[in-house]
Amino acid sequence: MGRILVSGLINTETAARVRGFPIGYYPIDYPFFGVDTAVSGVAYNIARALTTLGDEVTLVSMTGKDFQADYIRAALAEDGISGAYIRQDLSQTPNSVVLYDQEGKRQVYCDLKDIQETAYEFDRVPLETVDLVAACNINFNRPLLAAAKAAGKTIATDVHVLGDIQDDYNRDFMAAADILFLSDEAVGEDYRGFLSGLARTYRNQIIVLGRGAKGAAMYLRDTGMLYALPAASSGCGGNTVGAGDALFSGFLHGYVRGLPPLEALHRAQVFAAAKIRVSGGAKGFLTEEELKDALVNVPHPIPAIHSLFG
Repeated sequence: MGRILVSGLINTETAARVRGFPIGYYPIDYPFFGVDTAVSGVAYNIARALTTLGDEVTLVSMTGKDFQADYIRAALAEDGISGAYIRQDLSQTPNSVVLYDQEGKRQVYCDLKDIQETAYEFDRVPLETVDLVAACNINFNRPLLAAAKAAGKTIATDVHVLGDIQDDYNRDFMAAADILFLSDEAVGEDYRGFLSGLARTYRNQIIVLGRGAKGAAMYLRDTGMLYALPAASSGCGGNTVGAGDALFSGFLHGYVRGLPPLEALHRAQVFAAAKIRVSGGAKGFLTEEELKDALVNVPHPIPAIHSLFG
């Protein structure tokens, strides 16, 4: 069982299925069983995924003092996740709306309220008891990066959509991360060149680029090589919201158990592929036993291997 601290955003989320993008105007639609409200947010998605896989999670976040906060605490209790380190310091709990179509395209409206201007004091958070710190790229986590480094903890972060390796907002997170995840949505066609720039600029030990239907790419500093893996088929289309969080969580689950990085990434791809069959950022996660069963039917891919600096 891995012991992982997850710190970041928790919010309520309403997901609505739409006919397609772009959305034409019409005054009302009736997508029966196509609108769902649930607890979500990157930190919650990761914490729930890891808990479902059997890891011990210390969850750190902030909410308001409102009915959404009560809803979140009830969901955490049902999931078996402690809310001991969730402070109610915000004026309102963050909320999001997600529009998605049958092809997996999505459009997200995320209202963070005042979380980006509110500080969190980490002096009472038990860093000494965890194996790894998953620090989401939200402002209140900046002090956590230094605290985790001082405690000698492995730091993992996902900066999501990144188009500039010198991005001002994400630079602290990229510089601190031992394990760095990101999406290819703003990277462009030359993803190998982009990853080369990241690897030269920062000292990450592992960089993983999620490429959606194209699979994933991983850079390992130990070997100096880039490995490209094809996607693990989900078997059907679905709501891809939360797929990146599932990939990140699935990888961390394998990593803290000592799996080789490529094996951990393969398992994470199968975990994420299963997740997108279910709508909702924090739904559709497999247990460890279900993941093992799913892996039986998925051939282990042979990665394409490139020299990143050749």
